[in-house]
Amino acid sequence: MIFLIGFSEEEVRLIREAFEGVPVYEIPSYCRDWVLGEIVKKADSLEGSGNWHERKFFLMHNLSNEEVKEALKKMKSLGFRGVIYATTTPTSLTMKLDELIEEWLEEDAYFRQLMRMKKGPYLDVG
Repeated sequence: MIFLIGFSEEEVRLIREAFEGVPVYEIPSYCRDWVLGEIVKKADSLEGSGNWHERKFFLMHNLSNEEVKEALKKMKSLGFRGVIYATTTPTSLTMKLDELIEEWLEEDAYFRQLMRMKKGPYLDVG
């Protein structure tokens, strides 16, 4: 199962085509204060667009490690950049979506900072 937040209608269509056979759901804004496990259980009944956040979130549920790797490759081949990827965990399934989004944003900022530090700037005095 894949859940999307922040993708346009056209982007959602592209993702659904690329992930044929895998259920792809949009999480509408009214689910922000829901526990993630509740969202997963009610996936089939979610209605409305998930395009309510300025960032794009791609959440994977019950996918094997190989399926996760394949999903990331597919998204890269579709040209998506700046997407925050996450998988559900026993802990995340007990948390409210808003709390998870904050956590994902903090983690993303941390990893972006690490990448900037890895690239430099460094003085080459040798």
